[in-house]
Amino acid sequence: MSTKRSAAATSGVVPKCQRKMLTIAEKVQLLDMLKQGKSYAAVGRHYGINESTVRYIKKDEKSIRSTAAVSFNQGAKRIVSGHCRKKNIPVDTNIIREKAKQLYDRFADAGDALDDELQPGTSAESPRESCEFTASKGWFEKFKKRFNLASLNLQGEAASADKAAAEKYVADTFTAIIKEGGYRPETVFNMDETALFWKRMPSRIFIMKEEARAPGFKAHKDRITLVMCANAAGFMIKPGLVYKSKNPRAKKNKNLLPVYWMHNPKAWITKRLASDWFHQCFIPEVNIYLAEKGLEFKVLLLLDNAGGHPLDLCYQGVKIEFLPPNTTSLIQPMDQGVIRAFKALYTKNSLQHMVEAMDTDDDFSLKEYWRKYVITSCMVNVQKALNDMKKGTVNACWKKLWPEVVHDKGSSAEEIQHSAVDKSVRLAKLLGGEGFNDMTCDDVNELLDAHSSSWRRRFGRDDQVSERRRRRPRPGRR
Repeated sequence: MSTKRSAAATSGVVPKCQRKMLTIAEKVQLLDMLKQGKSYAAVGRHYGINESTVRYIKKDEKSIRSTAAVSFNQGAKRIVSGHCRKKNIPVDTNIIREKAKQLYDRFADAGDALDDELQPGTSAESPRESCEFTASKGWFEKFKKRFNLASLNLQGEAASADKAAAEKYVADTFTAIIKEGGYRPETVFNMDETALFWKRMPSRIFIMKEEARAPGFKAHKDRITLVMCANAAGFMIKPGLVYKSKNPRAKKNKNLLPVYWMHNPKAWITKRLASDWFHQCFIPEVNIYLAEKGLEFKVLLLLDNAGGHPLDLCYQGVKIEFLPPNTTSLIQPMDQGVIRAFKALYTKNSLQHMVEAMDTDDDFSLKEYWRKYVITSCMVNVQKALNDMKKGTVNACWKKLWPEVVHDKGSSAEEIQHSAVDKSVRLAKLLGGEGFNDMTCDDVNELLDAHSSSWRRRFGRDDQVSERRRRRPRPGRR
């Protein structure tokens, strides 16, 4: 009786063997199995690959383990920072080391499971235990240096927020103030300040790298402080701007600027400057706004307890109210995404300006353009960013403090931010060059974090203000 032969054999065509691609993690596990004394043939059978492929992977062990180490560290950074932001946990040494150890144990357990499947009972004899990863302080220092861990900051003061105090203030104090004063959304304002590195782009861009290497003044470290203020109806007044120069070079008449110009040698807000902004910018701007609306000048101004805010602000028709400590990240309207969205829009507009200059100039040089990007250029993009902030977006940021006046119309601050970040990445690719072609949303978000971290390091915000200061009588409250 003749034996039947397959159609492939009869035709003389040998079926192709399906090529199997191993991930970096699988290759590391494969190398660990070889390290435990398992044969090339046994490991090949386990993964369904040829013995020659196993030998090739073994030959490239150093490169594979190096790549795996970088992938592990990047995963650790992403998981640690994302987890801590989601849970409002301050990022510190112990948390990061513990999370890294958990990640290692998870990968190690997966490797042990493979060992048991291939050769039960041998995992206990594995040399892995003799070189177990402990997430030591030395490892953490290298991890921090490699990924610039200083940029992993929580937005606002969420980590130390007092939720109970915030809820009590909204339900009792704020509601009583609104009812007693008969305030309308148009007459209730909130002011907050923020730092802005006006001539900074994501650090991987070549113009940032060249500037960092060059001696002398570092333009990317040049900072302004913006004083931003809006009411519950979504109207934003002209922002205050604090810079180290007394006058902007290109503008002799400061009254024509799109910002209220102030100066300080370190470009920080001070009590004197805050008082100056209140009397010379806030009062006139609000007066004009309410007059156009046909409303009485009876205003409520909400402030946090930052060190640069004076306690003696006073003006007829204005009630000053300081929010409780440790609550700004929860209920202060300007801290609910408006400022971060503004910074994303500023970054997008700066890149848009570059692209437009490139399209209109055949001899365009990015280095030359950036050299000529001065503080007046910054103010133009500040004004554009504020114009891009819709009233509905600003109004929505009052939802946690005063939900009754929020209309839920238009895009949220978070949506505005994400859209601006995505647009920034697309614009960067149009510019091209090192750091632009491969710019990611993470690069832009790290830049936004850098602005915020500078401000927190300087002032510490309201969670560090003593109760003694809060209880001191304030002439402006009547």
